[in-house]
This record gives sequence, structure tokens and C-alpha cells, in this order.
Amino acid sequence: MIADGDRSDDVPRVRSRARRWWLPPLLIVVVLAVGWTGGLLWFVHLVGQPIMPAPPTDGIIALTGGAGRVEAALRLLAEHPRSRLLISGIGGATDLGMLAARAGVDPAPLAHQVTLGRAAISTRGNALEARAWVSEHRIRTLAVVTARFHMPRAMVELRGMLPDVKLFPHPVPTTGPDGALREVSLRVLIGEYSKYLVAAAGLTGLAPARDQLRSGPASG
Repeated sequence: MIADGDRSDDVPRVRSRARRWWLPPLLIVVVLAVGWTGGLLWFVHLVGQPIMPAPPTDGIIALTGGAGRVEAALRLLAEHPRSRLLISGIGGATDLGMLAARAGVDPAPLAHQVTLGRAAISTRGNALEARAWVSEHRIRTLAVVTARFHMPRAMVELRGMLPDVKLFPHPVPTTGPDGALREVSLRVLIGEYSKYLVAAAGLTGLAPARDQLRSGPASG
């Protein structure tokens, strides 16, 4: 038999455990929040680090989606005339002449070295488009031209698709519609960091190809 006194001693213990049920979930949330915040600080630091311009390479890829990327890639190609250039994710009826005019370079000597990739609609799509182009032209070294804040995610996706290709980041500064340099907002950095985590975890590979590529062959 259990004495009445023993039962009364157990009641506070049960109540105490019931009051503390939320501690383990709270601890998990705190650890995740600290880890995410620490990762964001690392990402901001990484994005702010100076990067040497890319050396001469077999190929150059410009990931469209922001001002100055294609122009920087065309200028890099003009400096390294033995390279080939893939402008990935170019849309509409944009042609090389229009792009070269913006970059201030003569398109005629470069035309046979430039491919306008019109299929990619995401960063993973850029990597898929690059894989086919790299295989076709037997590229072994590749300069990656994109915005500085986008570079970590771009490198993750490209490394996954091109494990045998040596990649060299060639970041371009962020500019506004008027071409003036501008700071990247914290909101943009948080969004890009979150996308980077998804890419680094390999989750972008779960999306179907139709969400990464539009139909239509590359030109050039």
C-alpha cells in the first residue's frame, strides 16, 4: 500500500514536470535561432571579403538577373579573347549586339565565342545550362560572373553540376538603374542567405526541371 503522505509528495513533482514541458522545445528554438544568426553574420562577412579578379580561363559564365553582370562578362571576354562565354538565362529577343553596346565593346570579334543561353530561369537552371555548355566545349576552367551577394549560392550550384571544372569567382558590384553603386540591403542579404542554405542542403535538386529551365535552345 502507498501511504497518503507518499501520494501528496508526488503531486508537486508531477506539477513541476508539467510546467517545464516547454523547456526542450524552447531550447531547440534558441539553438536554431543562434545558429541561423551566426550563419547570417558569417555570410555577410563572406560577401564582404575582397576577391581577386578571375585569371584567364577556358570559359566564362554570366548569370543574368542583375545590372552589370553581362557587361562585366563581355569586358572579361574582350580581355581574354581565347575564352568562351555563356550568358545564361538571357530572356526575350535580346541579342549580342544590344548587350555589347551596353558593355562598350565591339561584338564582331567576339560573336563566335558567345553563347546566349535562354533556358535558365533560376540559379540551379543556370548550373544545368552550364553543364551542357561545358560538356560541349570541353571547358576545364570557368570564371563565374555574378553579383557579390549571389556568388556563394551560384558557386554551390555550379560546383554540384561541374565537379571536374575549376571555378573562379568574378563578382561585380551592385548598381542601381542609373548605374551608380549602391549598398545591398539587409533584407536582400537575409533572403539570399536563406536561398543559399536551401542550395547548400541540396534541396533545390528536388524541384522538377520545368521549374528551372524554359524550353528553347541556346544560340551562338
